Amino acid sequence: MKLEHKRESIATRKLFAIRLFRYNLFAFGLIVFSIGVGVTGYKITADLSWLDSVHMSCMILTGMGPTAEMTTTASKLFSSFYALYSGVAFLSITAVFLAPFVHRVLHILHVETDDTP
Repeated sequence: MKLEHKRESIATRKLFAIRLFRYNLFAFGLIVFSIGVGVTGYKITADLSWLDSVHMSCMILTGMGPTAEMTTTASKLFSSFYALYSGVAFLSITAVFLAPFVHRVLHILHVETDDTP
């Protein structure tokens, strides 16, 4: 589903709702994937329980910080890389979630770029 060009009329509410649903579904998929990677990694490398792995993954993904101490080299390395990934993932998920709203507002305001004649 492509977005409307600046010269086209604004999308109907129904089309916007469909677009919003699809973008939110994709963002939710990114969240589930990211938490799944974290849970698996913490379970394997840090030998945390499933519940603690979920808790740790969610806390790191949202930028809140670690909740368990990493004691092995593998767990420290995984935790470091997962924290770096989480920073990028959090910003990307936020961008995907907000993209339909930002596009609609900019389309309503007719924000144009410098390449217009």
